[in-house]
Amino acid sequence: MTRVAIVGPAGAIRVALEEALRASDAFDVVDVGEGEPRARVDAILSLEEVADEETTSHHVVEHVLLTNREREILGLLADGMGNKQIAARLGISTNTVKTHLELLFDKLEVSSRAEAVATGVRRGLLLL
Repeated sequence: MTRVAIVGPAGAIRVALEEALRASDAFDVVDVGEGEPRARVDAILSLEEVADEETTSHHVVEHVLLTNREREILGLLADGMGNKQIAARLGISTNTVKTHLELLFDKLEVSSRAEAVATGVRRGLLLL
């Protein structure tokens, strides 16, 4: 079963998504409160209100599926750690850290550490 957290503003679209996911045996909707670790979820749906030219506003659902290790590394990036520090903390090589960062950057569609952290916060993947 895939554990999914939905973060973002409350509203009709959030309720509809929760109901749809709960109706399926494949998903378990998990409540993730402020300050709680997100390592216990498999996917996070982040709702973000955006305005466009045709409508006053609508919600965009961004779906980013990060592994537990990628979420862990993203958190360590947010703490300002370098590759050597991350490797030492996690007991892995710096080459493995680099590989995880490349995959993380690709998934978040970013090109720098700072951009990864900012995107992680904006999408609800990190709580600072």
